[in-house]
Amino acid sequence: MKILMVCLGNICRSPLAHGVMQHLVDEEGLGWSIDSAGTGDWHVGEAPDRRSIAVAKKYGVDISTQRAQQFLSPFFASYDHIFVMDESNYRNVLSLTNDEKERSKVRMFLKEGIVPDPYYDANQFEPVYQMVEKRCRELIAELRGEA
Repeated sequence: MKILMVCLGNICRSPLAHGVMQHLVDEEGLGWSIDSAGTGDWHVGEAPDRRSIAVAKKYGVDISTQRAQQFLSPFFASYDHIFVMDESNYRNVLSLTNDEKERSKVRMFLKEGIVPDPYYDANQFEPVYQMVEKRCRELIAELRGEA
């Protein structure tokens, strides 16, 4: 199974979701491939935000080697599931779809609400990490039947 996590710049939320999910699926021996991207191109090629790297490291998850990439329409063919962090990301990704099959791959990461962007508030990195880890565990349980 191939899963893509998407946020705005691919330096805070989606790298955390990418790293946590990959860490958890590796621990479970599931063999799934996890990646991340941003809807914008401002940070393409850059490492995740240092604060995302730090909070992930605190929990034994290394995201330091990830590099930001922009979400492009060919990604629909490469991934089984595309999880977005907020409504803006959802609209931006859906605007690139060509058909119902592509649209059906796109879902909000959280069942209810959004993952807040911690970029402008350093105090939000810890709560965002906790939110992401909890949801990644839930997603693994939900998606196991598809693998």
